[in-house]
Amino acid sequence: MQIEDALDAFVRQLEADGRSDHTIGQYQRHVRLFSRWLGDRDLGEVEHEDVARFLSSDVVRGKRGGGARRPSSANAVRTSMRVFLGFAHDAGYAQSNPARLVRRARCGAPPPRALSDAEERRLVEVLEKGTDRAALRDRILFLIMLRTGIRLGSALGLDVGDVDLEQGELVLRQMKNNREDRVFLPRAIREDLRAWIGDRRSGPLFESYPGRRLGGRQARRRFELILEAAGIDRVSGTHCLRHSFATSLYRKTSDLLLVQSALRHASICSTTVYARASTDKLRRALGA
Repeated sequence: MQIEDALDAFVRQLEADGRSDHTIGQYQRHVRLFSRWLGDRDLGEVEHEDVARFLSSDVVRGKRGGGARRPSSANAVRTSMRVFLGFAHDAGYAQSNPARLVRRARCGAPPPRALSDAEERRLVEVLEKGTDRAALRDRILFLIMLRTGIRLGSALGLDVGDVDLEQGELVLRQMKNNREDRVFLPRAIREDLRAWIGDRRSGPLFESYPGRRLGGRQARRRFELILEAAGIDRVSGTHCLRHSFATSLYRKTSDLLLVQSALRHASICSTTVYARASTDKLRRALGA
């Protein structure tokens, strides 16, 4: 059996198991990367040495533009190999599991890549400069993400009917693990959001043009341009907005359970990355 054929069956099983689109997409990317590296070989011919060579190659350990891939990113590829090749063995597509010896590397969680206070101010200044409809859309989209901590996919999945301005809530229907939830909408954003919605009663909240939902690729590209205009090159990607929200909330409250609830983390283990003592607090505690 060819790897692509086994991958199709693997995706069907993941969908049957209720795995999220995000998780399925990541598995697909990593398995296809392995398939391209391996070349035209049958799945049954793959040995554990092949998997080891792939995982130690520059394809996995290096970035496209040069430099080393983060250990956590390489670990994600290792996990994809273990899960996919384990499935292929269990399903009878391969006589053995060539990923049976693969282990995740031990590495500490990197600090969250959040905006500094100065960077956040510059970002907001750039967002407030635009006057056309696309700039207004971008300002509301990215401010909602910065002030609520929701992911880009959740924000772009919002419909007009998911906004309750009177209660100050957003209904999130596109979430990790296919859950549905509500988040509180800060008062400072509500009037801008009311103006953005206007007399619309249905349809996507954030449109690329009337009736057409703004796509993730276009939104990420718009955000890159905004970061560039704000002179911010230390972070990249819209996920820094979620990190900034969580870091700020923990700094204000020192309540890790509150941050967990705000981020909708299933486990507090995912939230502990934000529980880092500030240098000023440490200095005062030590009387330094």
